Amino acid sequence: MDKSIWSNYMWPLITSITVGIFALLVLKQYFERRKLHQLYWSIGLIFYAIAALFEAYSEFTGNWSPFVYRIYVVLAASLVGFLGLGTLELISRRKIWPNLYLIFNIICLFVFFYGSFTAKLNLAALKPGVTVGGKALGPSLSFPRVMSLFFNIPGTLFLFGGAVLSVFRFLRKREFAYRVWANIFIAAGTAVIAWAGAKARLGSTQFLYPAEMIGSALLFYGFILAGTLEKGAQKIRQSLEFNGKKDS
Repeated sequence: MDKSIWSNYMWPLITSITVGIFALLVLKQYFERRKLHQLYWSIGLIFYAIAALFEAYSEFTGNWSPFVYRIYVVLAASLVGFLGLGTLELISRRKIWPNLYLIFNIICLFVFFYGSFTAKLNLAALKPGVTVGGKALGPSLSFPRVMSLFFNIPGTLFLFGGAVLSVFRFLRKREFAYRVWANIFIAAGTAVIAWAGAKARLGSTQFLYPAEMIGSALLFYGFILAGTLEKGAQKIRQSLEFNGKKDS
């Protein structure tokens, strides 16, 4: 199958729209409940939506602007760090760990932006109509391209690990069975995105856009399925009330 099909602008455009709606919903929850993990998730999702929009624009116009690319490559990597930060904030009992990870992410973000805007780009890698990944910044482990690892590795571990941990936490509670499936979808979405990102770093970007779209859809569905813990709490209260009436 022609590689141009996988680089069609519609893949990242659909991803950007999906994640944009996702980000607005999470941000709305943050303003309603003021939970920090929702703020961190919304930041990661906003980065995700913008990066996908840049991908769609570049593929639609057949041109990668060096200025846009320098921003894109930072957002595309750092989004995973902020999604992982949101999960760490949610599951951590001691808030010192997400606070330290927040500081780490902010430092890495500034360093990556500095490196991206001061590096000499390999313009030959910015081919019109081709998914470029981070190749235009230089070899895989060179600065500033290596900075993506400081977001991707811990962010993926926290996001995927948090989903798996939640599966085991809710597995023993029938009232929260829907949260088990929600976290399975979130873990699956994380795995798809991580797989695509790893392949892109190794130079294989052919399926990057479709994988981003599928991964974002899985994350979104997991979020919708999860709803809120109040749903499970209501089931518990109903069960207790029913048992209380039976005993009386």
